[in-house]
Amino acid sequence: MKRLEIVKKHLKPGQVYHRADLEKWSSSVDRHLQELVKEGALEKLSGGLYYVPKQTTFGKAPADERELVKSFLKDDRFVIMSPNDYNALQVGTSQLYNERRVYNYKRHGVFKLGNRTFRFVRKPYVPGKVTKEFLLVDLVNNAKRLAEDQPYLMENVKRRAVEMDSRRLKQLANDFGTVRTRKLFTSLLD
Repeated sequence: MKRLEIVKKHLKPGQVYHRADLEKWSSSVDRHLQELVKEGALEKLSGGLYYVPKQTTFGKAPADERELVKSFLKDDRFVIMSPNDYNALQVGTSQLYNERRVYNYKRHGVFKLGNRTFRFVRKPYVPGKVTKEFLLVDLVNNAKRLAEDQPYLMENVKRRAVEMDSRRLKQLANDFGTVRTRKLFTSLLD
């Protein structure tokens, strides 16, 4: 069996691979990657990051967002969110934003992975999942960047904060919040 066929045999549709992941099956990994991309068996997402297209009835499906970011970071300790998620808090946000934010421990900056752009934000603390308390703390952290009526928004944030789990909210504000955010929640919840 040719080396290229051995590499192909190990590729699974819908999976994201680093160049290094394929080295164990190929002694000429760069040449094989080039050939696989040329024939459409792989799609190059970014430097050293590749996706095996998964065929659906509607055509090729994009890589799963979480798997894509996990492979890019080589770590699974991150959360992905959008400022659009703030709308679920019912505090008066109504704008739609074209941004995906990835809070993580490793990378910082804007990266294009395939046809998607992510803003990676390195933080010393990243929660395990996106909760309403986390969204409220993040909203206050980023309030000045939002195209919303700021006084109205902050009044609604204060109202909403007292309805939430105060212990969890204070902990998230201390772990994840800016100085301004910590002060706000400390004054509200003490």
